[in-house]
Amino acid sequence: MRKISYDPLFKKLVDAKMNRTELAKKAGISKGTMTKIGKNEYVALEVIEKICQTLDCDIADVVSCLPTEE
Repeated sequence: MRKISYDPLFKKLVDAKMNRTELAKKAGISKGTMTKIGKNEYVALEVIEKICQTLDCDIADVVSCLPTEE
């Protein structure tokens, strides 16, 4: 199984000069969900969709899949 990484999202936020709290407010995402994202945990695809709509970008711009360590 691959690991999920939200590093592309964090880079995008820097480029957009927006912090996580601002994103959560604009996208209507809870603090708990943002905590999950910060820990690279799985979140519902609906959350990713809200983020993409808010930042006007594609899924690949906010999420990447990393190979697992064996």
